[in-house]
Amino acid sequence: MAASMELSLNNLPSDPLLLMLSFLDFRDLISCSFVSRRLNELSGHNPLWKGLCLKHWLLTESDKIQKVQTWKELFREFYTDLGRYIDHYGTLKKAWDDLKRYLDQQCPRMIASLKEGAKEEELDGIEAQICCKLSNDYRCSYRIHNGQKLVVPGLMGSMALSNHYRSEDLLDIETAAGGFQQRKGMRQCLPLTFCFHTGLSQYMALEGTEGRSRSEIFYHCPVRSSFTEWFTSYVHNVVTGEYPIIRDQIFRYVHDKQCVATTGDITVSVSTSFLPELSSVHPPHFFFTYRIRIEMAKDALPENACQLDSRYWKITNANGNVEEVRGPGVVGEFPVMTPGKVHEYASCTTFSTTSEYMEGHYTFHRLKNKEEIFDVCIPRFHMVCPPFRESIVRSVSVLCASFNEDNSSDTDDHNEGELRGINMAAPGGRCPRHI
Repeated sequence: MAASMELSLNNLPSDPLLLMLSFLDFRDLISCSFVSRRLNELSGHNPLWKGLCLKHWLLTESDKIQKVQTWKELFREFYTDLGRYIDHYGTLKKAWDDLKRYLDQQCPRMIASLKEGAKEEELDGIEAQICCKLSNDYRCSYRIHNGQKLVVPGLMGSMALSNHYRSEDLLDIETAAGGFQQRKGMRQCLPLTFCFHTGLSQYMALEGTEGRSRSEIFYHCPVRSSFTEWFTSYVHNVVTGEYPIIRDQIFRYVHDKQCVATTGDITVSVSTSFLPELSSVHPPHFFFTYRIRIEMAKDALPENACQLDSRYWKITNANGNVEEVRGPGVVGEFPVMTPGKVHEYASCTTFSTTSEYMEGHYTFHRLKNKEEIFDVCIPRFHMVCPPFRESIVRSVSVLCASFNEDNSSDTDDHNEGELRGINMAAPGGRCPRHI
């Protein structure tokens, strides 16, 4: 029986066998090479390994030409060096490539700050230094790029107001190890980013302790369960334009695509950002900034040109209390809108409840006829603060994040946030409500 089966296999044409082998992963393909001489020959077929090189290592024909190797040899070379990261490399390498390609067009100077990848022995040395294991996906990313030089603006996003600035660098592994935390409330936590202006960082928990899960990333991005999720979600927001690039900086605003309103020829849209570093739990003081875009349609008639005179806000808090605010212009300006013109501005607000929403209108007059006055709707946008949580090792209340993006059809600059194990003191200065 065995002899007849072997004979049948040997008599089968190569094409259907190669087709079946093309569905196998590299581990199964190697196993097949030990079954019989025929399968050993077929499993070495170059196009099979070409597909695996593309899938796992993102290698192209030009990479093969430079190396002057077969696809199987190329796969073996990369596996020897990066085999422990094979489940992460393709995803993270694609994210890095997408980010660099996008930034090369939008703000190339940020690309120049990236460092070359770390060596395997360097990462092993850091683990020995901090007496803690780094996650494989974190190590994999740092084999591709060892963070960035400490420059401004940082790769991991910025936020700018008249009296406040934040810009986060992606730390290299040596600098991150220098900030490894062992104090209560932050034990076994490694900083991923750093802001020169605020002195704050986003952290990754290297062990499941003090109420955190292993690889959890916290403050002031949404809770992420792994480095891969944290980094790839950030890259996605950047390259899709969700986080806009303004003056060569990435701004972490979140825009709800439904938060748009059109009145006649004028469209108003809003994006928002939560600033945990300017917020406090006691007293309750939740700080948001919002960015508003006002645009007149390109095909609007010239005689429809107009100027903004005033604004009206209706603010409703979590208790149902309503506050109304009226004022001239927007942040001291009275923009003139003509066909195709876009006017954007940023403002801010503070809440004493965990959620509020704002809506309202602008009042315009026509340039040709100042007596012709009309209102333009500002769409309703919600601002939802992170939930409170008592630290396991500290008695102070802290802001914990898990921003639900679906609940933030917010305004101008939105930064999603989480705070965990960090005491939020009341800021020294308050920004006026609803500027």
